[in-house]
Amino acid sequence: MSPMAAAREPLVLVIDDEEVLAGMIAQYLERAGFATRLAADGPTGLRLARETDPDVIVLDLGLPGLDGVELCRQVRTFSDCYIVMATARADEVDTLVGLSVGADDYVTKPFSVRELVARIQAMMRRPRGPRDADPPLVFGALTLDLGSREVHLEGAPVDLTRTEFDLLAALASRPRLALSRRQLIDDVWGPDWVGDDHVVDVHLAHVRRKLGDDAGQPRFVQTVRGVGYRMGTGR
Repeated sequence: MSPMAAAREPLVLVIDDEEVLAGMIAQYLERAGFATRLAADGPTGLRLARETDPDVIVLDLGLPGLDGVELCRQVRTFSDCYIVMATARADEVDTLVGLSVGADDYVTKPFSVRELVARIQAMMRRPRGPRDADPPLVFGALTLDLGSREVHLEGAPVDLTRTEFDLLAALASRPRLALSRRQLIDDVWGPDWVGDDHVVDVHLAHVRRKLGDDAGQPRFVQTVRGVGYRMGTGR
């Protein structure tokens, strides 16, 4: 493959010590038009993440040398690429830990490789272009700029992951509406996404924490009992 052709393809870095599974994931991704790189341990995966600047990382939780949680945490210090974490343990704690350090999505082994590829394709379809015509959205001390994808609270920048920003933007763009988890998933992950709807709760809990939102009386991300969430006025 020529360097020019490779540059036009979105790159997925697959970090998994199960060589057969990693190879199968790469094969399906390449058929779908992605370029791929593989790593079988944490240190190699971290090095390739720095060197190749991937669009997406598929990251196994249990890796030799450096586990997936710590690797994800370190990647988030220099990259906002999409991260899908894979775990062999169907344990809610694993899921919460993975998402808490910046993963965007997760799958539990054994999983359908086709479903994984579909999720990655849905991620890559999320709009990322500038929206210069849109004025910043203001909710009290909180300012959300959709064009620059920046959030400021009382003038100070708030560091959100891509998924956290997308969820907050989905709420802020329709401030008077209560949106269900499913509506938010359709907006952010896409209508073809399959998984636990409570992934929304985990990400929005991180958003609240970063905004200093009191769970008892949240100013910004408010829970609507029996429905989902809506954007508060900030007052």
